[in-house]
Amino acid sequence: MRIALDAMGGDFAPQAVVEGAYLYQKDSAYQDEIVLVGDREQVEAECRRHGEPAEKKIFIVHAPETIGMNESPTDALKKKKNSSMLVGVQLHKNQEVDAFVSAGNTGAQMAASLLNLGRISGVSRPAIGSFIPTEKGIVFLVDVGANADCKPQHLLQFGIMGSIYVDHLYPQPELKIGLLNIGEEEKKGNELSVAAHQMMKGRLRGFVGNIEGRDILRGTVDVIVCDGFTGNIVLKFAESVMSVLSKSFKRNLGSNLFINLGALLVKPAFSEMRRKYDYEEYGGVPLLGVNGISIICHGSSTGKAIKNALYVAKRMSEKKVNQHISERLVTLGKG
Repeated sequence: MRIALDAMGGDFAPQAVVEGAYLYQKDSAYQDEIVLVGDREQVEAECRRHGEPAEKKIFIVHAPETIGMNESPTDALKKKKNSSMLVGVQLHKNQEVDAFVSAGNTGAQMAASLLNLGRISGVSRPAIGSFIPTEKGIVFLVDVGANADCKPQHLLQFGIMGSIYVDHLYPQPELKIGLLNIGEEEKKGNELSVAAHQMMKGRLRGFVGNIEGRDILRGTVDVIVCDGFTGNIVLKFAESVMSVLSKSFKRNLGSNLFINLGALLVKPAFSEMRRKYDYEEYGGVPLLGVNGISIICHGSSTGKAIKNALYVAKRMSEKKVNQHISERLVTLGKG
């Protein structure tokens, strides 16, 4: 497999991105080729720091421009035709690579992927999902920002795409899907929620009905569906939870001997909780619905996160997730 990696995307690029590429290649199980897309001089300098032999299958494609994290996606894509983001997506469009991974400007990646790769047949709107830790493991929340305003059929498709992704990459014995709402009753919520519930009830396998905000961290379902506006708020709130808990934990250390002894006892459990809440463990998530593999990473991705994002791209290809989405939507259209 050949994966294009945006070497200039992210808060710690190109250092963290190049490090991630080498971490991925050091795993002897992977014999894939990584194409680092970015300013050749900067990327080569980072590669030299790792001192790895040429047979590690890491290549460089020169792209002299970089799209900043705060730039307007539309303006940047128009003005920066030689950006690492656009060149990387173009390589995927031309079938020179099998996937594209970036920790850069999410809006620009979404726009570039949609414009160049197009949508899977039958998909109305691509969506982004994210994993959130729960009492029982993890839950996949979709959409988390790609679509602020939605129609019922969009939420149905988010449920289909999200469930297929989770089922193939993180198999569950009996996948459960819930619609995020303000109550469990079918008639609760706004017009969108009520209509989406009725549509999902008859057409989405594994749908168990509405779930409330308090159910998110309980792990009552495996996939949660919502519009991007709501999903983004939930995601940002969830990301702040670990930070607040960690700061509170540290603030209370040193108060007295008994607190310090207690801290030592709970440290292993706290470390495990931090690991579960760490985005690095999940690497990145695909832009579901585009006719290709475009993996979106956290802007603050480290080398470890980039390595895991490359692994997501590989599994997306191996499991033929896009093919399964297309087949399911064709079946849905006939129903």
